[in-house]
Amino acid sequence: MTTQSASRYVARHPGILQGEPIIAGTRTSVRAIVELWRLGITPEEIPMHLPHLKLAQIFDALSFYLDNQEEINTYIERNRIPEELIHPAVKAAMKKL
Repeated sequence: MTTQSASRYVARHPGILQGEPIIAGTRTSVRAIVELWRLGITPEEIPMHLPHLKLAQIFDALSFYLDNQEEINTYIERNRIPEELIHPAVKAAMKKL
């Protein structure tokens, strides 16, 4: 299996998340980074949630997203948990963010 580089830190590997863009050398998807950013977490704070990533990787993932929004938004929608399956405690915690 070959890894296809999409940018300096973003790659695709057919055996990881079915080829969804990830941070090279990890299983962390660009989607996961974008979702944290959309929650209002700044790029500088994201490594506190994903400590295995460097800030340069975060910014590269966000740059990749801005160039490929339609594709990443499709992955986000495809992986969205239906509202009725989210535990009330989780909903309450999300409202605090």
